[in-house]
Amino acid sequence: MEFRREHLEGYRQANEIFAGVLVKLLRPDDLIWVHDYHLIPMASALRRMGVTNRIGFFLHIPFVPSSLFAALPHGSELLWDLCAYDVAGFQTVEHRDDFLDCVRRILNIPVNRDEIAAGRGRTLRSIVDPIGIDWRSFQSVAIRSALSRNGRRLKDSLAHRKLMIGADRLDYSKGLPNRFEAFNRLLGRFSEHKSSVNYLQVAAPSREDVKEYAALRHVLNRKAGDINGRHGAFDWVPLRYMSQGLARTTLAGFFRIAQIGVVTPLRDGMNLVAHEYVAAQDPDDPGVLILSSFAGVACYFRDALIVNPFDPDEIAEAMHEALIMPLEERKSRHAKLLEQLKELSAEAYARRFLNALSGTAPARAAA
Repeated sequence: MEFRREHLEGYRQANEIFAGVLVKLLRPDDLIWVHDYHLIPMASALRRMGVTNRIGFFLHIPFVPSSLFAALPHGSELLWDLCAYDVAGFQTVEHRDDFLDCVRRILNIPVNRDEIAAGRGRTLRSIVDPIGIDWRSFQSVAIRSALSRNGRRLKDSLAHRKLMIGADRLDYSKGLPNRFEAFNRLLGRFSEHKSSVNYLQVAAPSREDVKEYAALRHVLNRKAGDINGRHGAFDWVPLRYMSQGLARTTLAGFFRIAQIGVVTPLRDGMNLVAHEYVAAQDPDDPGVLILSSFAGVACYFRDALIVNPFDPDEIAEAMHEALIMPLEERKSRHAKLLEQLKELSAEAYARRFLNALSGTAPARAAA
């Protein structure tokens, strides 16, 4: 953690500006839904401006345990800012419970199940509301895209080899160096897969002006070169690494073609790439999802191959298991994942949150 007081002041000033613009547009019956950590203080700013509307907040990233949160300078102020909302939503039970524990231990406020007496007669309700995708739409796009020119080019380039795919922002939280090392160890430990699998990693540029991200790019470039130099052949480049983005439609088709999807972030609030990979698969011949235990989606997608993203050997073993998995097991796992995916739709996510914010949801939060 790198903390500077002036950064905190700038953060709060930005939230004051957002609130000042919004307050001029509000009508008395408007519901306000604020998203993610960039705007945690926004409700406090609106309350100071006299706004009494119902305001909800949804955190897309994990909330940390109280022992970690306590190290954040002025962290208690952020907790009080969250208490200015009427509803606070989290991706998983763990993230919601960590928030409530922080309120209990750091602010010394009693918590009644999932509700907090936030002062001035207002109660903050915390809910678990996992975000999802429009899986039907993505599935349709994937089917069409797999048959498109780009889809055919990818298939032709594989020369009947299996395809393993990862698609992430170029971000140090995504665990890409460990993932590359896992592929290296797969080829070293399980030599039967040499010349029979390609790994395509798409890493769209992200925050390129931040030194940590620039350093990550150099690490991945070096690792990709080392892996291809060590394991490749004149007619086979094992690792295809793209440090550029692809159109979502193109990526959907690539997901459908891939026999293995690799989603191994070191930490993630949810991770919708996992949702997209499952939605894109052909139920009659589905691929296998390898998933980090520290992605929020792991507590919902229990039929994926769950791995510790800090252990390259464990990821390599899961890659091997996925490559040799029988069709019937693949179909069984995918069918269960697809059922879970349907329950985690974008429509259900929005409906649950807005019902809670408008006061029409059941008293007990989703779990």
